[in-house]
Amino acid sequence: MLIFDEMQSRGHEQLTLLQHAPSTLKAVVAVHSTVLGPAIAGCRLMPYEEERALRDALAISESITLKAALAGLNYGGGACVLSWPASGNNEAHLREALFRSLGRQVRSLGGRVVLTEDVGVTAQDIAFAAQETQSTMGMTTDTPAVTAYGVYRGLKAAARTVLGSESMRGVRVAVLGVGSVGATLCEHLHREGARLTVADRNPAKAERLADELGERVTVVAASDLLDTACDIVAPCGFGHSILSTDVQRLQCRLIAGSEHHPLSRRGEQAVKEAGIAYVPDFAINAAGLIAAASNLSGDQAAERVYANVQQISALAQQYNKPLHLVARKLAERRIELIGSLGRSQA
Repeated sequence: MLIFDEMQSRGHEQLTLLQHAPSTLKAVVAVHSTVLGPAIAGCRLMPYEEERALRDALAISESITLKAALAGLNYGGGACVLSWPASGNNEAHLREALFRSLGRQVRSLGGRVVLTEDVGVTAQDIAFAAQETQSTMGMTTDTPAVTAYGVYRGLKAAARTVLGSESMRGVRVAVLGVGSVGATLCEHLHREGARLTVADRNPAKAERLADELGERVTVVAASDLLDTACDIVAPCGFGHSILSTDVQRLQCRLIAGSEHHPLSRRGEQAVKEAGIAYVPDFAINAAGLIAAASNLSGDQAAERVYANVQQISALAQQYNKPLHLVARKLAERRIELIGSLGRSQA
């Protein structure tokens, strides 16, 4: 992986490696854009190989730039990927030390990065970081719950155009990944009468969810989920769940879920050629970020996601363009227009 080539191709501004041996801090902080404002960096804590950590930081930060722009927020996009042993570490106070060390080092970035929670990170973790830096947000937001409700509302908005109705009753939805966001999304869909197929890399989690929800839920292996005949595939994992070579397996009409970057650019092209609609992550999983950044309620943030996806769907239908390309164009257009206000007139 050629880092500078990758950064240039995506338009990144900064990539920083952080380390503090006593607290076990090993982090990659990526800043994609600060054109609209400081870069919101979701903190992700999980076992990581170095190259995957770099790739995820670059990909996630680009998504958050587009997410913030599309949501009308005055923030840019960043990411903070922290490597954590697969076995974890239960030593007393270590988690506090880890996130306070992160906060102290982020403070040196001069306000360019604002930390918030993502996979494996809690509001308490961000509160630890906040003891060392003012560049934090989201500690009072139930981010997973708000994000899941926003994805649910966004699914309904997209289904109105793609499936002909926004009702989820009887709609077949295949959900890959039933962590805090995926499981909550399943609860909303099940309550409305959807027929669910669920899978997780930890099969026991999928089985527990199926037992809790009861009827109309089928559990399959994570490796088989993409072969499911369904109306909607909802990727809710850790990223890159649908490889370009997997697209030929899909038997759905719509892809939309909470996961950051479920598809690569090559995968997006394959989906387009297959005639499958794709609502990109930065359009549909934005409710948690919106609530944290603008002090809106979870319901208000979710309704903003619904309105954005509805607008994207209408424009895509009007101009006969793929949903994901319309969403990207709208986000990039706002960055271009608002960014131009800070440049002197010729």
